[in-house]
Amino acid sequence: MSDIGFIGLGNMGAALARRLLKQHTLHVWDLNPAATDVLVAEGAQAADGPGGVGASGAELIITCLPTSAQVEEVIFGANGVADALGEGALIADMTTGDPLATKAMAARLAECGINLIDAPVSGGVVGAEQGTIAIMIGAPEALFERVKPAFESISPNIFHAGETGAGHAMKLINNMISSCVRLATFEGLALATKAGIEPMRFAEILSKGSGRGYVADTTLPNYVIPGRKDQNFGLALMHKDLTLATKLGQDMGAPLMTGNYAREVFSFALNELGKDVDITQLIRIFERAAGVDICAAQQAVDL
Repeated sequence: MSDIGFIGLGNMGAALARRLLKQHTLHVWDLNPAATDVLVAEGAQAADGPGGVGASGAELIITCLPTSAQVEEVIFGANGVADALGEGALIADMTTGDPLATKAMAARLAECGINLIDAPVSGGVVGAEQGTIAIMIGAPEALFERVKPAFESISPNIFHAGETGAGHAMKLINNMISSCVRLATFEGLALATKAGIEPMRFAEILSKGSGRGYVADTTLPNYVIPGRKDQNFGLALMHKDLTLATKLGQDMGAPLMTGNYAREVFSFALNELGKDVDITQLIRIFERAAGVDICAAQQAVDL
């Protein structure tokens, strides 16, 4: 695939688009013209709305948006992608979306001979920039093989999760697990700090023990402890993902006792901290509950 269309140039979308731009001609559009201009300055071609992306001649159209509702709008809304595409066209949705909504959109597009698959990612903006991000694809086998070469421009970590919707289900489950681990780790860090353990020492030991993982290895030493630095992922976005994950559990008749607890903690944090804060700021909830200041405790050791 030499020509690819890309809709949605937020933090993650722009990072993914840059990887594709190294090997493909990219036709881009974002609701924010400034985001489009940045990619155009790097070599992409601007399109006139979602319909313009669809009419660009691209062999693959990628969407990377905050919600499935926005994906539906750019596909079926005014000047939407669907109106500009012909039979056999392929859309890949890299949004962290609702599996059931994705299946419904795929069925609707199939009536016009258009294919929709889901291909959400995990690994953060840094993973996208470095080409190490995991891509979870929900698609029939033939469409997976068709799209795989294009996604190899982004990362070698490409997984066929199953049929359409399976990629989104896998991503939601991944984020639910990650959120539960984050909560337990942040709670443990607050307790360790109150018990007199140096925060960085806690992270170092945890990363070598059975509690190790991304949060212990990366989040604590690089973002939380050195000053609560942003990870460029919104608290509200993760709450959205947890809401979708627990809805999926309800729809599937699968109890999610831990996942629902995590969703409620994130809901509480949104009310306490605000809807526009970064996910790193969640640590403040646990600091306040334990009566500690983790960053100040580390700074006192470093002096």
